Amino acid sequence: MTDLGNYFKAAFTVDNIIFGFDDDDLKVLLIKRGEEPEIGKWALPGHFVHQGEDLLQAANRVLEETTGIKNVYLEQVKTFGTVDRHPLGRVITVSYYSLIKIADYNVNASSFARKAKWHSISKVKDLAFDHEEILNNGFQLLKRRVRRRPVGFELLPPKFTLTELQHLYEAILETDLDKRNFRKKILSMNLLVDLNELQEGVAHRPARLYKFDQEKYRNFVAGGYIFDLSESKKKVVK
Repeated sequence: MTDLGNYFKAAFTVDNIIFGFDDDDLKVLLIKRGEEPEIGKWALPGHFVHQGEDLLQAANRVLEETTGIKNVYLEQVKTFGTVDRHPLGRVITVSYYSLIKIADYNVNASSFARKAKWHSISKVKDLAFDHEEILNNGFQLLKRRVRRRPVGFELLPPKFTLTELQHLYEAILETDLDKRNFRKKILSMNLLVDLNELQEGVAHRPARLYKFDQEKYRNFVAGGYIFDLSESKKKVVK
């Protein structure tokens, strides 16, 4: 007869990968742990799932408790279950990710989080546990999604320039894109609305401002598409 007790000795956690875009830089929200193990190290906002709580409820609760952020859309990414990933015993974690406008949320560390702070993706290192692997999986998912879903509505201000949109794609894809080809491709999708407005208060020549056509945006998200940026990459002259 199977000893079921052996199957009820693992704990479950949730870890949140919250991406934001600011000053041409893709960032992720991290907390500084205030409890053992890995006290004092930067980590993704995550913690244990309570009894009687489903995973998505736990992810939302933990995010609010540690960073003060609530009411964001969270999408499940992947489950991580390496036997020795946690020093105190068998802990299986489920990761979630979201894209938000940094300016729309006030970050306030609480609970066991000593600090909560946005970090540039390119500079993140030495995270607690296996959180670098978890973050990388979320980042790779974002890269795949940017080619099949319009990304930007969640991260850019309501009015933006084509340069700002291009910088967002470059930050996510970690590559330089040819300005002319990118603009031709993005404008051909008829996803943007030209506001017939120019930037104000800038030192350089003001650029035209655009916004997303929300109805077309929702249709693209629901139906999906392939946004092939291969032709938009800058050519290297040898």
